[in-house]
Amino acid sequence: MLFRERRQAAICVAAAVMVGGFVLFRYLPMQRKMKSLRQAHAAQMLAISRASAESRQIPTIEEQLLQLQRKVGNYERQIPTQREIGEFLQRIANLMNKHNLQEQLIQPGKEMKAGQLNCVPVNMQCKGKLSQIFKFYRNVQGLDRFVRIEHVKLVNDNNFSGEVTMQTEAVIYYRADVEEG
Repeated sequence: MLFRERRQAAICVAAAVMVGGFVLFRYLPMQRKMKSLRQAHAAQMLAISRASAESRQIPTIEEQLLQLQRKVGNYERQIPTQREIGEFLQRIANLMNKHNLQEQLIQPGKEMKAGQLNCVPVNMQCKGKLSQIFKFYRNVQGLDRFVRIEHVKLVNDNNFSGEVTMQTEAVIYYRADVEEG
C-alpha cells in the first residue's frame, strides 16, 4: 500500500512537473507571443485606419492644391527677367487714358534689390471720378505683371464736384538675369 501511495505521489509529482513544464515552457511563451501579436495587430489596424482617414482627405487636398495653382498661376511669368520699366509705365498711362483720368503723373523711383528680385517703386498720380479710379485699379490688378500697391491716398477736391485726386505708391518686380551675377 505504501508502494502504491508512493507511486501515486510520483505520478502526481510527474504530472505536476509536466504540467508546470508545459505552462512554463510552452503556455507562457505562447501567451507572450500572442500578446505581442495582438499589439502588432492593433498597431497595424491603427495605421490602416489613419491611412484610410488620410486617403479620404486626398480629394480635399488636391482641390486646395488646384485652387492654389490657379491663384499663383503664372507667378513666374508675372515677374519678368528684364526690367521692362518703360513698357510698364506706358501700359499704366494707357490704362489711365482708357479710364479718362486727368492730370496724370507716373514716375519710377530708384531701383532696389529685394532678395532674389529687383524692385522699382513707381509713384502714380491722377484725377478723376472714384468709379474711374476703381476701374483703373481693377485693370492694374489684371495686368500680366506683378504689381504691389504700397500706399494709396485719395483726396476729394475742394469744390466737392465728385473729382478725386489719387496718389499711389506701387512697386514692380523683375528677376535679375542669371548671367548678371
